[in-house]
Amino acid sequence: MLKKILFGFVPLMLLTLIIWQFNTPTTIVNNGRSRAPQQHDAHSNSKAAQIKGPFISEVSVPVRSDSIRDLSPINQIDPVINREINPRHNPNLLNAELELGSRTPDALAANGLNTNGRTPAPLISFEGMNGAESGRFAPPDTVGDVGPDHYVQMVNVAMSIYAKDGTRLTGPTSLNDIWEPLGAPCGTQNEGDPIVLYDSLDDRWLLSQFTSPNGICIAISQTADPTGDYWLYSFATPEFPDYFKFGVWPDAYFMSANESTYTAYAFDRLSMLDGEPAAYQFFSGGTNLYLPSDLDGANWPWDFATNTFYTFKDDEFADHGGGDDRLELWEFYVDWFEPSNSSFELVESIPITPFSYTVCGFFNLECIPQPIPGANLDALSEWPMYRFVYRNFDTYESLIGNFTVNVNASSQAGIRWFELRRDDFSTWELYQEGTYAPDDEHRWVGSIAMDQDGNIALGYTVSSESTFPSIRYATRLAADPLGTLQTETTLIAGGGVQTDAPRWGDYAAMSIDPTDDCTFWYTNEYYAETSGTNWQTRIGAFKIPSCGGGGSEPVPWNWLPIIKH
Repeated sequence: MLKKILFGFVPLMLLTLIIWQFNTPTTIVNNGRSRAPQQHDAHSNSKAAQIKGPFISEVSVPVRSDSIRDLSPINQIDPVINREINPRHNPNLLNAELELGSRTPDALAANGLNTNGRTPAPLISFEGMNGAESGRFAPPDTVGDVGPDHYVQMVNVAMSIYAKDGTRLTGPTSLNDIWEPLGAPCGTQNEGDPIVLYDSLDDRWLLSQFTSPNGICIAISQTADPTGDYWLYSFATPEFPDYFKFGVWPDAYFMSANESTYTAYAFDRLSMLDGEPAAYQFFSGGTNLYLPSDLDGANWPWDFATNTFYTFKDDEFADHGGGDDRLELWEFYVDWFEPSNSSFELVESIPITPFSYTVCGFFNLECIPQPIPGANLDALSEWPMYRFVYRNFDTYESLIGNFTVNVNASSQAGIRWFELRRDDFSTWELYQEGTYAPDDEHRWVGSIAMDQDGNIALGYTVSSESTFPSIRYATRLAADPLGTLQTETTLIAGGGVQTDAPRWGDYAAMSIDPTDDCTFWYTNEYYAETSGTNWQTRIGAFKIPSCGGGGSEPVPWNWLPIIKH
């Protein structure tokens, strides 16, 4: 009966959508840097009440880029100098107690390995960019995404585009060369922390990096070809948007950042796809970094105007507010016509098995060992790891994520991963969680994704006193015992260590191929030989053989969000 009622609304709703699509959201235009039409207390509890907003940015007018394929490859930058890019910053650092958290063994680690299964071997594995051709910045912030015909990889401070057979088609391209037609700051600075995402909803590409002192540079491809032309945007931000992360959603490109507090943004996606002037809305506040959800798969989300962000809270850390160890879910509802209606609210706190994220202690940053003469490496365990993945399986929705935890009294790093589910518009519930630490080696810098059948892949770095930092991954079948991953597979074994800097990561990227919704693509850093900061990166793809038999038919549009809003 509900479907019959909804189909009766289709003509009216389609007309409403068309009107909405072709009206410019002039209500967000202003003459100043930002304005706040109304401030909301996001929730009744004291921690959530720190949220302020929405604030509205001024409009950014785009400029057309030169074709990426026509840009000259980057010249080798200062190949003998090792350097750190964007030193670590955390707004809670000054309030932190420099001590170890609980050394209680992680209760999930002992049962996190499914020895009855074996993760599939790579279908392809090839070299990505390296430190020598992009400036030897540490860390490289390796990231990438896959489209129908290309793989796009970004690092600090360069980009290369590859065919799926590993042939490099463009690059390495200096990131600021992409935004050169904009002039300063985007066209002249290379500050890093790049993010690339394939927008499967409209077959486009999003490229981004930040600028100093306060700004975000975004490029949206004009076609499905990432080697072609882009719309270039430069957005001023209220503060330096450290460690920003994006998620693709129908109504906005949602973003989180680490500023003097933690922030959540919504960029006007529809205007940016059309190369029109665009603005953003944002909220500030909170006590740990958020991650926006990023849409995978053919099915639209049930609620296209509301994106779910998450963070985790450890009861041992005072600034996390006590209570249970938990996942917090925040909903960002964006209204482009009436920004005062937009909201960023804590909607659920989901208790999970107790954990300690203090691998090295509270903000004692470097403790993960390498073989001699390697430096101890940064665990980066205080924040969620990229990405937070959303899927709509038609009968239910799924969210998956991961973060680094302390496994035992030896300060061993492992990866806590989880899956949340909800039916229709009910509440999100914990479906499964696990800690992957199958031996005494350290695993961190995780990235996770899910295929159309609900199978999961988790990639990460592995290191120890006797193991060079290496790139591995583990998978699980949807029917495997809950909370378990199969025996891991190596994408590439390291051949050396990093000697001159503790920074590692700060992130990697696991993504899913939109052509079959089954093939996972993964990129991360490693060292082929010992060096100060002359890292290498690897790009690989693999597939669970059974994938493709259990996926639901795509649902290209769902009318429930329109009825709801």
